[in-house]
Amino acid sequence: MLANTVNLYKSAYSGLSKETWYLSLVMFINRSGTMVLPFMTIYCTQQLGFSIIQAGLIMALFGAGSIAGAFIGGKITDKIGFYYLQVGALLSGGLMFITISFLDTFLTLGIGTFVLSMCNESFRPANSTAIAYYSAEKLRTRSYSLNRLAVNLGWSFGGALGGFLASVNYNYLFYVDGCTNIFAAFLLLKLLPAIPKKKPQVEPENKLVVLSAYKDKQYLVFIAFTIFFASCFFQLFTMQPVFFKTEWHFSEQFIGLLMALNGILIVLTEMVLIHKLEGRKPALFFITIGVFLVGVGFSFFNFFAAAAWVAILSVVVITLGEMLSMPFMNSYWIARTNENNRGEYAALYTIAWSAAQILAPVYGAVLIQQGGYSSLWWFLCGVCVLCSLGYYAIYKQKMKHRQTSIST
Repeated sequence: MLANTVNLYKSAYSGLSKETWYLSLVMFINRSGTMVLPFMTIYCTQQLGFSIIQAGLIMALFGAGSIAGAFIGGKITDKIGFYYLQVGALLSGGLMFITISFLDTFLTLGIGTFVLSMCNESFRPANSTAIAYYSAEKLRTRSYSLNRLAVNLGWSFGGALGGFLASVNYNYLFYVDGCTNIFAAFLLLKLLPAIPKKKPQVEPENKLVVLSAYKDKQYLVFIAFTIFFASCFFQLFTMQPVFFKTEWHFSEQFIGLLMALNGILIVLTEMVLIHKLEGRKPALFFITIGVFLVGVGFSFFNFFAAAAWVAILSVVVITLGEMLSMPFMNSYWIARTNENNRGEYAALYTIAWSAAQILAPVYGAVLIQQGGYSSLWWFLCGVCVLCSLGYYAIYKQKMKHRQTSIST
């Protein structure tokens, strides 16, 4: 039994290119230093004396910068390639983290936060494009899962270290975050050779080619559903912890364990799960199921009374939905691209999640204020079910198109 389990995990991680592992290592180091964002609101109000409204505006500027960075990053990736943009984004982001520690007025911190976020998020489209470049087509879903694993490990490590550093001196957060960014840039230069941007390729006539992601109607519909779904998913880290504390009266320690459970499940099971499922069904099939499960997970809070087992079950179901949907979302958009437009597609996907991150706390707070937490859980469940149906409609349309193509 133990030998079978070991072989299963070995198979899940085998076959991936060394470059994919290097990119995941760079991502882990980069995300291990991502400790400023969770403490930014506290830093603004407690250290700088800003009002809660000003702190909220600073966070909104962070979100706006991430959207701008993703858009610009996608354009630059398609123009000059992914390699130097990754290095430039990491270096500039690192320098901006250190710079921000010296900004103490609302105007200067607002401008600095926007520029920092723009630099940071320009990294994502380039990184997504790099993963596609270095991975074989049949291994791309697992390659993205490995990258997600690195992100989750980095967040867990960075969050724990960030809490310790913040208790000593908030400026240490900025210094460490900046240094890890810069170190990740030099590590990337060391581990991977420079990849020059290839000349635009002419695709075969029988292959689907959309010159711009912004003209791909099916993809734009997919992005719209992704924004709504992602805004629901982000409630797991925004409103749900508050609900556990104020309504179900869980301790901070238990709430922390619930949040950690999400990352632990991903680290322990996602690669194996994707290894077993990859290639068996189209990506949209698994996305449909995963998004539906996230909605079911949120609905538990309205069906059951307050209990630790309900909270644990909800996190497990939502995490399962996350593992079924998000890796295959990457597979879906990658399959629609070529080397000439991959940056744009990656940028739009990044923008979707950035927009959702801004949207989630806004409507979450309004729904709670107007109708209580029960209205929020019903709303999230309903939106996830509708998004699941939307993804399924895209899936059926794609299968119909495929059958038509085969028959002709």
